[in-house]
Amino acid sequence: MSLVRRLFIVLALLLPVCLAGWLARRAAEGTDAGAGPERSPSPAASSPPARGESGKPSGKPDGDGRPLRGAVVVLDPGHNPDNREHTREIARRVDIGTGRKECDTTGTATDSGYAEALFTLDVARRARALLEERGATVELTHDGDRPYGPCIDERARAGNEAGADAVVSVHADGSAAGGRGFHVILPARVTEGAADTTRITGPSRRLGEHLADAFAGATGSGPADYLGPSTAGTGLVTRGDLGGLNLSRVPKVFLECGNMRDPREARRFTDPAWRERAARGIADGVTAYLREAENRYHDGTNKTDPPDRAGRPSVR
Repeated sequence: MSLVRRLFIVLALLLPVCLAGWLARRAAEGTDAGAGPERSPSPAASSPPARGESGKPSGKPDGDGRPLRGAVVVLDPGHNPDNREHTREIARRVDIGTGRKECDTTGTATDSGYAEALFTLDVARRARALLEERGATVELTHDGDRPYGPCIDERARAGNEAGADAVVSVHADGSAAGGRGFHVILPARVTEGAADTTRITGPSRRLGEHLADAFAGATGSGPADYLGPSTAGTGLVTRGDLGGLNLSRVPKVFLECGNMRDPREARRFTDPAWRERAARGIADGVTAYLREAENRYHDGTNKTDPPDRAGRPSVR
C-alpha cells in the first residue's frame, strides 16, 4: 500500500474524532457566552447601610472604623483671642432667659500670658480632627475667623440650628493658685423667658458623666479640688446662670479643663502633647455618650422620644 493511501486512511479515521471534540468545545463556549462574564453586585443590589427609623445613617459601626457616621457634634471654643480688642462689643448684654449677661468675655490666661481663648481653640480643633476620623460631622462655633465672640446666645443657637447630637463648650478656669483639676458644668432645669432646658438636663448629665470619665483617663487630671465637696468626687457642677446652657435645645455641657492660674497646671496647658490628650479625652467622652445614647434607644430603655437623624433619641 502506498504511503499516500496510508495517510489518507489515518486522516479519515482521525477526522470524526477531531470534529466531535471541536463541536463539544463550541457548545461549552456558547453556554458560557450566554451567561455573560461574572459581575460584582451593583450598588443597588448591595446591602444598604444600617439606618435608624428616621432613614438616616444610624451611626452604628459598619466595619470601616467610623462608629460616629451620621452624628453631628458642635464644639464651642470658649471666648475669642481677639475679644480684648473689642471690649465694647463684647460688653453688650444679651438675654439668657434668666436675665441678661455680657455677650462674651476675654477669658483668663496663665501667668506667662498664654490665653484661655488660644487654648480652647487649639483643643477644639484637635478634638474636631479626632471626631471626624470617627465619622462625625463636626462644627465649631468659631474657628478664629471672627473679630470677636460669638455672643453666648449665638453659641447656643449654633448647636440648636445644627441639630447637634452633642455640644461641648471648651474652657479653662481662672481660680486661685493651688486649686487644681477639671470640672464639667451641666445645665440646671431652667424654664424662664427664652430658656427651657427641660428636655436636655437628663442627656446632658449623661454626656457630662462620660466626658468627665474620659477626660480624667486621657489627661491624668482629677476633679477640681477647689469647688467644694459636692464636686470633688465627680467633677460635675450644675448651673443655671450660663446662657450657652440655658438657651440650648440639644445636649450640651461646659468643660473647664483645669486652672490656668496654678503654675503646675499652667505647664500642662502650654504643652502641645497635653493639649492633644485633652482633645482625645473630649473625643472619647463624646463618642462614649453617643454610643450609649444609641444603645439606649435601640434596646428599648428609652423609647419616649422620636429618633433624630442618626437614629438616637431626639432631645430637640
